[in-house]
Amino acid sequence: MLTSHLRTLLAALALLLLPACGSDDDQPSTPPGGSGALTVNLAGLPAGLPAAVRISGPASYAKTIGSGQTLSGLAPGNYTVSADSILSGNLSWSAATPVQNATVAADSNAVVNISYSGSTLALAVREVANVSGAVFLTAPSGDTRQFIVERSGRILVMQDGALLGTPFLDIRNRVASVGEGGLLSMAFHPDYARNGWFFIYFTDAANNIVVERHSVSSANRNLAEPSAVLEIIRIPHPGATNHYGGLVSFGPDGMLYLATGDGGGAGDPQGNAQNLNSLLGKMLRLDVADSRGAQPYVIPPSNPFVGQSGRRAEIWASGLRNPWRYAFDGDRLYIADVGQARREEVDIAGVKQAGLNYGWNTMEGTLCYNAAICNKNGLTLPAFEYDHGNNNVNGCSITGGFVYRGKAIAELAGRYFYSDYCGGYLKSFLYKDDGVTEQASWAIADIDAIQSFGQDGDGELYLIAAAGKVYRIVRAPKA
Repeated sequence: MLTSHLRTLLAALALLLLPACGSDDDQPSTPPGGSGALTVNLAGLPAGLPAAVRISGPASYAKTIGSGQTLSGLAPGNYTVSADSILSGNLSWSAATPVQNATVAADSNAVVNISYSGSTLALAVREVANVSGAVFLTAPSGDTRQFIVERSGRILVMQDGALLGTPFLDIRNRVASVGEGGLLSMAFHPDYARNGWFFIYFTDAANNIVVERHSVSSANRNLAEPSAVLEIIRIPHPGATNHYGGLVSFGPDGMLYLATGDGGGAGDPQGNAQNLNSLLGKMLRLDVADSRGAQPYVIPPSNPFVGQSGRRAEIWASGLRNPWRYAFDGDRLYIADVGQARREEVDIAGVKQAGLNYGWNTMEGTLCYNAAICNKNGLTLPAFEYDHGNNNVNGCSITGGFVYRGKAIAELAGRYFYSDYCGGYLKSFLYKDDGVTEQASWAIADIDAIQSFGQDGDGELYLIAAAGKVYRIVRAPKA
């Protein structure tokens, strides 16, 4: 069995080995070792818009290029040139012939010409389920089922488009759904296929935030084992019945993350978000690899406040108001933090950036919330924000989503999607070179009160409305 220290070292090494994002030209996986050449010519793309052309060939040769060029030193043989569709705003650029083959001979130059044309990419939504109280959707990686979390305390399984009659889990007798509470999310362990562990985030009758580990039944993979329950953490949330946060998730480092609200009430009256001795208004990071009754979690040694008096070592980040939904994407973390009365924000940071303070309740977005103590020193301001506007014309409560990594709409790769409970829209942006770009609004059917996104085992995205309808985001048919 690995020690906690060794697990942490391995997790840190895994982060260091994460591939860099946004590289225009990747190095070949194997030196080609030949005298042939291949020229790839690109035409039809707007100036400055990089392509995504993949070349593969003999001896496991693999390279991705973003512009036309000649590849030299190639071994003789057959090469495959694949041009992915790319997106700029709402315009999709596709190659007339997405896949071409070229034969490279010694001391000669083969040529492949790729011609692009643009068209407007339109998205639509397709209703896939109607579950009263639906609040989240997820699945283990690669699993064809969808697991729908019901706020009252059940988790339902949807298989081949139909809801199974027996819930995967039913803990309604232990869940209190008063105010913004209830069973709010679930997360499958990265090694779920082997250990069968999944984790849930809910509020109990005493108004506490509770995270538990459960196990799937060995006899029926569509049912949880009712007796296999381990409480991971219980966080007191006295007083108000709002601002619980609500998401539990595993990061790329294998650690368990949970984002808690500030305890509720307008303006964080208890000052929890800036209090490093409180677990409210925080992002927490726990090691649950060897969870057991006597020790449900271990503090990762790389957590920023380990060994510091008066500061809880579970804390990874602070200064959050109500981070209802957040998402990991490779080496980045996107936190959608619900604002007070003026601004909604998305905080974006590297997954290894520990101890960040996102500013609440000193700041609301980039605005001073508490003018008496409005000192921005040491605060991490949002990467993206929007103002509510008059009569909440732009929205009132951000609903954070995910970065698209599915296969059905390949042009959307890397776009972060979000909505708003009052706005009812679907929007996205691309985070590149430490900035937000290519903001886009997608014309979809009117959906009232979008309260959550979901992501299935193939990376496809879903919208969940407060009325309980669950929609899959799809490519709109061509007119």
